[in-house]
Amino acid sequence: MARKSKDKTQAIRLLESKKIAFTSHSYDPDVFVSATEVADAVGMPAAQVFKTLVTAPDTGKPILAALPADAELDLKVLAKAAGVKKVKMASQADAERWTGLKKGGISALALVNRGFKVFLNRSAYDFDRFAVSAGERGTQVVLAPADFVQITGASVVKITR
Repeated sequence: MARKSKDKTQAIRLLESKKIAFTSHSYDPDVFVSATEVADAVGMPAAQVFKTLVTAPDTGKPILAALPADAELDLKVLAKAAGVKKVKMASQADAERWTGLKKGGISALALVNRGFKVFLNRSAYDFDRFAVSAGERGTQVVLAPADFVQITGASVVKITR
């Protein structure tokens, strides 16, 4: 379980407590802004590095959608999968307020037991391991999709266009 920075994030502590195999990668969060730039920074293909988007359904608590860095979320498919009429993208301010995490560091792993529905794009299973934010800008964790689903309770659905 490699770790390059001094402090452990909540997500990393959770993975360690569950004895989940993972590695972590750090990058300069001030240099790499977009999800595809983060993929380059950690040396992985954009399809294997997942961003977490926060959406606002017409009713209920916000929904988290984890999808490849280079993909676009299909809001209609997500709404149907979540059993709601409609979802829209949360503003950055709302996403940060609702999750307590900063843009680029929002992670379902850091929000376990906070009541968020989580949806993971099915393409994560194209890989033995994939990367997601560790709950802070500048740190990614790489783990098996099945472990992510087990910990977060994510539903696995094709949510991209």
